[in-house]
Amino acid sequence: MKEDYSHISVILDRTGSMEPIRDDTIGGFNTFLADQKKQPGTATLTLVQFDSEDPYEMIHDFKLLSAVPNLTRKTYVPRAATPLLDAIGRGINDLEQNLSVMPEEEKPAHVVMLVVTDGQENASREFTRNQITQMISKKQEDGWKFVFLSADLDAIDDALAQGVRADSAMSFDKDKAGVAAAWCATSKHYGELRMNMTDDIVYDDSDRALHKSERKRKK
Repeated sequence: MKEDYSHISVILDRTGSMEPIRDDTIGGFNTFLADQKKQPGTATLTLVQFDSEDPYEMIHDFKLLSAVPNLTRKTYVPRAATPLLDAIGRGINDLEQNLSVMPEEEKPAHVVMLVVTDGQENASREFTRNQITQMISKKQEDGWKFVFLSADLDAIDDALAQGVRADSAMSFDKDKAGVAAAWCATSKHYGELRMNMTDDIVYDDSDRALHKSERKRKK
């Protein structure tokens, strides 16, 4: 593996309920992108958007992070329902396939899947919760990191039930400040992982204190 090489696959909710935070999501992703472009080392990024009209739209596939363009209102248009399980399942399979054809010495030392959503599963046809649970468990054994951000507390509970680590999942407030804080925290901790300052992406108390929804979870 290449110690200075990291890959992140972003599975981004593009469903209709994301419309109120459309510009905030675009801004958050672009801030994350700008921050990571400043980091040393090699990084690639896969970006997938999902909704029930297109459950798996590949925007970027293992693209050098330095060459990834900003998200815009033209490329990010919320619509339709939430096939969350299908997006995650296909994302895992695609990432596994890409890694399988890479020489061992060229594979990234860090592999991260980041899921960003504001709601619960309601439209999947291909994958079940049990299948996703098994897939996440297997890939965590292989060293993958799964990170889950959601504005829906029930969706957080679902993610934890499917094996996402509690400290790698965070609820964010569905407003401009909440979205910005979630992306900022994710960028900070992903940067630390890339620089081998940590071996996982973990949201701490200072990250969670910025969200009313996180405070509700603790009650």
